[in-house]
Amino acid sequence: MPGMYAAGHYDLAGFAVGAAERGALLPAGVRAGDALLGLASSGVHSNGFSLVRRVVSGSGLAWRDAAPFAAGVTLAEALMTPTRLYVKQLLALHRAGLLHAAAHITGGGLPGNLPRVLPAGLDAVIDRSWTLPPVLRWLAATGGIASSEMLEVFNCGIGMVLVVPDADKAVAGLAAIGETAIPLGHIAASDGGAPVVRMTGGPDFAV
Repeated sequence: MPGMYAAGHYDLAGFAVGAAERGALLPAGVRAGDALLGLASSGVHSNGFSLVRRVVSGSGLAWRDAAPFAAGVTLAEALMTPTRLYVKQLLALHRAGLLHAAAHITGGGLPGNLPRVLPAGLDAVIDRSWTLPPVLRWLAATGGIASSEMLEVFNCGIGMVLVVPDADKAVAGLAAIGETAIPLGHIAASDGGAPVVRMTGGPDFAV
């Protein structure tokens, strides 16, 4: 993390430990035809900040300046919006038997995280049709960042991807707890190699 730690400084990190019943562990039962649903992120989600800092440095703006893409907040406040948590949503679907897998989209983006929950022989097919959040649109435009790099560095507006056997029931279950699901695509059979994310819908995100 260049520029973040000075000589003699260190990072103090914490962690949490949980427990789960063996029969309830995920991923489980992922198969071709499963639907992919996305849960929106709240912004950058603490990933890609080396690139964020480079973009801000070249933008001519100071961290304390008004964010050009969000009213009433500074650039620093907008870029450091706290990460959304998805525990309630995941538990609701899992307890209803409507969740085969879930991928938290952190550093590495969709291509780097979604394949981790897929077995060999299956790929994720995603229609790149949703709109980038304003903060990420600003980063892409100001930094001249290509869509391919945005996908590999940032969450691009999708903080969690759900692999579900019944999209309609999952969407309704999420709506019942106040969550809007974003249809992303589906799971498809592959040639048997390591899982990958196949993007459709054109070279760029809708902005």
